[in-house]
Amino acid sequence: MTNRSQRYTAFVFIALAIVWGSSFILIKKAIIGFSPLEVAALRISLSALAFLPFLIKFWKTIDWSQWKYFLLVGLTGSGIPAFLYPIGQTEISSSIAGILNSCTPIFTFLLGILLFRSQFVALKFVGIIIGIIGAGVLIFYGKDPTDIGGNPLFTLFIIGGTICYGLNINIVKSIFQNIDPLKLSAVSFSMIGPPALLFLLFNGSFSNMEYSPELIQSAGAIVFLSIFGTVISTVLFFKLVQGTSAVFASSVAYIIPIVALFWGFLDGESIGLVHLLGMGLILTGVYLIRKS
Repeated sequence: MTNRSQRYTAFVFIALAIVWGSSFILIKKAIIGFSPLEVAALRISLSALAFLPFLIKFWKTIDWSQWKYFLLVGLTGSGIPAFLYPIGQTEISSSIAGILNSCTPIFTFLLGILLFRSQFVALKFVGIIIGIIGAGVLIFYGKDPTDIGGNPLFTLFIIGGTICYGLNINIVKSIFQNIDPLKLSAVSFSMIGPPALLFLLFNGSFSNMEYSPELIQSAGAIVFLSIFGTVISTVLFFKLVQGTSAVFASSVAYIIPIVALFWGFLDGESIGLVHLLGMGLILTGVYLIRKS
């Protein structure tokens, strides 16, 4: 890998961490004005509409014999997690949801071995464990570990989302390694977008809306989630998966706690030595995964 491609990889990695690390706060804002199901359906529908011009552009070059795999990419990458995360965050805090997202690399690693015949690399496994420890330091330092904000069973929705992400990354790496990421995104969203839009139309989501400042704020959060957190990020992430390894690409989830910590710092929270230790462990884990 050239220095230029390394810089590009680092830029995409950091950009995704920042955008996705901010998504949990945006979801929290979105479910103030909309139900969790409406948030998910709106996010998917808007994203599918944004990809529509590219779907038309690539239509004649799409291998529709692979429609099942395109559908799986759409469902596991956005379709299912888009519903699971807002439902989970009705009972747990956005910060805990962001931390639980750090499970993505371990599921990517395990599913790769179990379902996709990926090679077991000891150094990569060590990097995953160190990254999890670092995330754990950021989770528990200065807080009651049981203070998740509500019903602990709802953490299972977030865990379910990380399993979907782990499967999605392996599918992209194993089956769609050489496809244009923009084409892959456009086709996969063309399959999950129409059902989401039909849900909004027949659920009466728009007929019962009443104008309020909270509704406008929630709508703005959903638009940001759709354009930046889904449309742009999906294309960049597929490119990252294709250009690196599945586990390294998924390790962007380890940086999310650092982003969450940064938002807390801007909000007046202090950063101590233990926080720096946690961040150091996370970055060490990412380095080992990348090195392997």
